[in-house]
Amino acid sequence: MTTVLIDYDSGNLHSAQKAFERMAAEVGAGDVIITGDPDVVAKASRVVLPGDGAYPHCRDELHGISGLADAIIESVEVRAVPFMGICVGMQLLAQKGYEYQETEGFGWIDGEVQKITPADPSLPVPHMGWNDLVIDTAHPVLDGIKTGDHVYFVHSWQMVLNDPTQRLAHCDYAGDVTAIVGRDNIIGAQFHPEKSQDAGLRMIANFLQWAP
Repeated sequence: MTTVLIDYDSGNLHSAQKAFERMAAEVGAGDVIITGDPDVVAKASRVVLPGDGAYPHCRDELHGISGLADAIIESVEVRAVPFMGICVGMQLLAQKGYEYQETEGFGWIDGEVQKITPADPSLPVPHMGWNDLVIDTAHPVLDGIKTGDHVYFVHSWQMVLNDPTQRLAHCDYAGDVTAIVGRDNIIGAQFHPEKSQDAGLRMIANFLQWAP
């Protein structure tokens, strides 16, 4: 059993790798590999798409590696392996985003990525630091995680959902901000589980054992 973290020049994957390796060892989930090789992705048991930076840049870098986006789509849509998007990796699950320019996403989650606009204009954007989760919908990947648990965010853009059943959790930042989305074999976290201590590690462990 192999979990693949997609490497497409979207930021430092070191902390994510260490967190996934640690939890894979604890729950007996096999190997964790960082790769941008479509052939490896096509054989993976689980796929994780991290992402840092601007939405269109991440999308272009991902699609700029020959065969990689196709291997991810095949894994999610045909092989139906468990898939997790993290930060911009979650945002890429949406139909489209509007950072700098209108950019298409994978379209797996019914929503769009829009600028965070807190009702309190004194709150800074980006939304950076620890915030409390509010669990909206129970999910196996959220077992043992509860409303009030702290997780670590760094982002200026948020996913606004058209289908509220696909929002699993949110946080309050002078208005609701989507924190976790999911459907079928797909889940996404706007925050960084690998930097979110106990709650984040629990989410990673749950994902590594999830059998949708």
